Amino acid sequence: MSNIMLRNVIEDDLPIFFKHQQNHEANHMAAFTSKDPSDWDGFTTHWNKILKDKEIIKQTIIVEKNVVGHISCFEQFGESEVSYWIGKEYWGKGIATKALREFLKHITIRPLYARAAKDNVGSLKVLEKCGFMITGEDSGFSNARGEDVEEFILTLN
Repeated sequence: MSNIMLRNVIEDDLPIFFKHQQNHEANHMAAFTSKDPSDWDGFTTHWNKILKDKEIIKQTIIVEKNVVGHISCFEQFGESEVSYWIGKEYWGKGIATKALREFLKHITIRPLYARAAKDNVGSLKVLEKCGFMITGEDSGFSNARGEDVEEFILTLN
């Protein structure tokens, strides 16, 4: 596994992020996704809001010159939260853990929160390896699953 690089998200990354979002298993694991992952217009509208929002820290994850995902820090429910998405073809290679560790060197906000569906074992492992601890639970409607899904709330102090 070579080095991971983070850089600011650019508009040219969006088609790759959109392709990642098309994977059914990835949507199921993420759980809290858009109503229609195949809606390009909805996707670009959402991402253009993110790109224009100076309060959101958003980075593209690069491995060997390939865009493999994205990671961000934003305010949700009045708290700073981190989130990431790695293309399915890059799962299980330690990329998410390395990217999050690198991201956390620059995001010094504490406490910092993250959320993951209770059955998203991979993401929970990544967060725990990076120092997040389960501190609560919540549930909400999952567009990807068409039902309420329980999630863990994790905190990095």
